[in-house]
Amino acid sequence: MPQTAALTRSPDWPLQVKAPGTHDWERSAKRWLRDLLPARYGSYVTLTRHPALLVRHVQLQLQHEMRAVRAALQTSRVELPAIGVSETLIENSIRMYAMELEQLGRLSRGVRLVSEALLGRAPGGRPRY
Repeated sequence: MPQTAALTRSPDWPLQVKAPGTHDWERSAKRWLRDLLPARYGSYVTLTRHPALLVRHVQLQLQHEMRAVRAALQTSRVELPAIGVSETLIENSIRMYAMELEQLGRLSRGVRLVSEALLGRAPGGRPRY
């Protein structure tokens, strides 16, 4: 199976990104990556015009978001009662954080796949020849 087919058949390939090699696929990949960043980053031309910088920043952003969600998840049972949050709401927030952590993991895997295709790298980060 060609590399492109393997990437896009992965359950982690984002639905918003067209298959590599199809018309406008790179534009859809860049748009999807840009949409993962806070809106204010859309005005930074350096970031939006250079896929390697865009990918790197998205990866960093997701790593930081995952750290923040893990911290919130790990401290919920200790810190939330101290500020008057009910046990029911604490349990709901823990479930929410767990779901968000799963979503961020899927996004991170999708970014890896899209970046490999966009930057012309084989899985694992090796340049294609």
